[in-house]
Amino acid sequence: MKKIIIHSVPVVTSFVWLFTTYQTLNPIILKGPDFLTFYAILILGFYASVFINSSKERGSKITFYFAGLIFLLGLVKLFRGIMLGKPIGFLFMILMTECIVTLVFISNHINKKIK
Repeated sequence: MKKIIIHSVPVVTSFVWLFTTYQTLNPIILKGPDFLTFYAILILGFYASVFINSSKERGSKITFYFAGLIFLLGLVKLFRGIMLGKPIGFLFMILMTECIVTLVFISNHINKKIK
């Protein structure tokens, strides 16, 4: 329960910023730079909460679920941008970086289980 609350803080913060700035709770309808700002707040806050709790178990299921949901949000926006013919370069680079970071977490988690 504690990890859910810790990982929910950046999500709530980014949605509060989204609502106060654009008066919406739907990040998918945002234009490119606005969505990237929202997504950067979400990702940076999430990984900050992960690194703050890195002294404890880093690779918990809850952490992977939150990372997966954040990645899924980015993928939805990526596919929407592709279908509308919009430029998606920055979002694609952010998603690739997120994949690499998640793979590093998974490999660290697997190495700890093997030892």
